[in-house]
Amino acid sequence: MTLHLYFARRFLWTFLAIFGIFFLFQVLLDLVEQIRRLDNSVSFPEVVKLTLLNTPEGMYQILPLVMILSSIALFVALARSSELVVARAAGRSGLTALVGPIVVAAVIGGLAVAMGNPIVAATSKAYSDLRETYRNGGTSALSIGAEGLWLRQSDPRGQTVIRAARANANGTVLYDVMFVAYAEGGGPVRRIEAAEAELANGAWTLREAKVWPLVAGVNPETNSVLHDELIVASTLTEDSIKDRFGRPSAISVWELQGFITDLEDAGFSARRHAVWLQMELARPVFLISMVLIGAAFTMRHSRMGGTGVAVLSAVLLGFSLYYVRNFAQILGENGQLNALAAAWVPPLASVLLALGLILHREDG
Repeated sequence: MTLHLYFARRFLWTFLAIFGIFFLFQVLLDLVEQIRRLDNSVSFPEVVKLTLLNTPEGMYQILPLVMILSSIALFVALARSSELVVARAAGRSGLTALVGPIVVAAVIGGLAVAMGNPIVAATSKAYSDLRETYRNGGTSALSIGAEGLWLRQSDPRGQTVIRAARANANGTVLYDVMFVAYAEGGGPVRRIEAAEAELANGAWTLREAKVWPLVAGVNPETNSVLHDELIVASTLTEDSIKDRFGRPSAISVWELQGFITDLEDAGFSARRHAVWLQMELARPVFLISMVLIGAAFTMRHSRMGGTGVAVLSAVLLGFSLYYVRNFAQILGENGQLNALAAAWVPPLASVLLALGLILHREDG
């Protein structure tokens, strides 16, 4: 038990050190990128705020890279200090030395999914809203629930709230839709109901629409107007709508299952979100596989030479498995693979591959 705790503690401190280094690099690089993208109207403190909101998502994405580098750094250090040789001489196998790091990786993966995922979802959503405010002077939002689909578009003239009973798969055609326009800093000024609304070329095309003016002293029903077709300007685009409901990473893993149900009830395809949910649940297993891959190439005495080649091989194999995992995710989102297969097969295969390499090196 003492040996397990020792290896686990060494691995944890190594992981925290490498994570801190990558965090600083991420902040500096993103700060430069934000300054380049935004104009002079955005102050430096606001740029720093955007950077800090965007950094958690970047760190969450490169967590497997940090994990494999931590594993490599740990076992290279143990090999150079001959601690692995001493452990083997005491009757402990190489697999025994992996117990502590594997447990730490599993705990980190569990915390990343249970706590890190909601934090990343909140910060990435706040980052998107704040960046849109700085760029366009207003925010757009989307909400999906049992009562239907809700959208909000904003421009310098005011805001418009949109409610629809259902929509097509990409959210550009809404059915049984209602528009309520609000003046800037004031109350509602117009209400529109239509059978269908289609978004194209920066405007909504409403069919079978009825317009009620909501102005003080005017009878809305008496002054209502029917239109076979009506054009309403919009700051929304197909890509922005997809970003709002199509980015599963912007939704906490604890709320994702309910959101999938609401998406399907509103007429949207929830395949991307179902695949992402399974990918998140499988993340701890993939992080464990990164630890095993790093150990498979570096758990040997440094006197054997070829340490640089072994480290490079481990990193390249880790990157290859990472891209295989992403490719499986794409196949799952396209419907060519089942969500469970797309999410769980790559990490489980990575674990088995790494264990095979370790057993081959340990026992021949």
